[in-house]
Amino acid sequence: MVSELVVFLGPTLSRAEAAGILDATYLPPAEQGSVVRAVRQYSPRALVLIDGSFGRVPAVRHKEVLWALAKGIPVFGAASMGALRAAELSAFGMQGYGFIYRWYSMTPLADDDEVAVAMSPPELGTAPLSEALINIRLTLRRAMHAGIVTADERCKLETLARDTHFVERSYPRLLADARSTFSEASAVALDRLADWLPSGALDRKREDAIGLLTKLARGSGFVGKPLNAPPFRLTEAWAYDLDAAGLWSDDIKLILSDEGS
Repeated sequence: MVSELVVFLGPTLSRAEAAGILDATYLPPAEQGSVVRAVRQYSPRALVLIDGSFGRVPAVRHKEVLWALAKGIPVFGAASMGALRAAELSAFGMQGYGFIYRWYSMTPLADDDEVAVAMSPPELGTAPLSEALINIRLTLRRAMHAGIVTADERCKLETLARDTHFVERSYPRLLADARSTFSEASAVALDRLADWLPSGALDRKREDAIGLLTKLARGSGFVGKPLNAPPFRLTEAWAYDLDAAGLWSDDIKLILSDEGS
């Protein structure tokens, strides 16, 4: 099967909305082996990494992105796991897009946790079940500038959000924790924030994903062979990763023959 574009998408943006922007083959969030499988199955003109899985499965490996780049396949990233990998691999030809990608590129020690969210399984649509820390922090900054909370209250709310495990982060949880720990003097501000959030909250991950898909739909993102993509070098660790992803028996001979081994 041949597909112009393959997009790894999950909780950041619904597949229906994404498909309305860009005609592509949409796959669940990438994990270890996903890039290799997609290239072997779809022979895509380009790959787009937005969401990725981790924790319950190994995350998509840097090495398989490098392998795709070395084969001349442009790889784009934005919003979530895609922004992370693009920031890490931009020197090798992966192309990043959006605010979150730029922020990770300029903040080498930033936590992966900033974009992590809980999500439902692929069978249930990989819907988001929590809120990303980076969205919460940007929303609180906006609330401060709008006079909803003070600078001190914003800092305390950010600390509460950061100290909450990513699977439990949400605005209702944040407000409940704040009400139980802040002084009574902040009660009015928290009520203001609760009333403001439905219209004022930012979702930067979603905005970045829409921006990248729109750019690609307009045909303004494609290049030829990825810039700076180095020749791919086979390693023992790469072979172990393929084996762990269940690709050894099916594809390893083809992959090795592709690389001239």
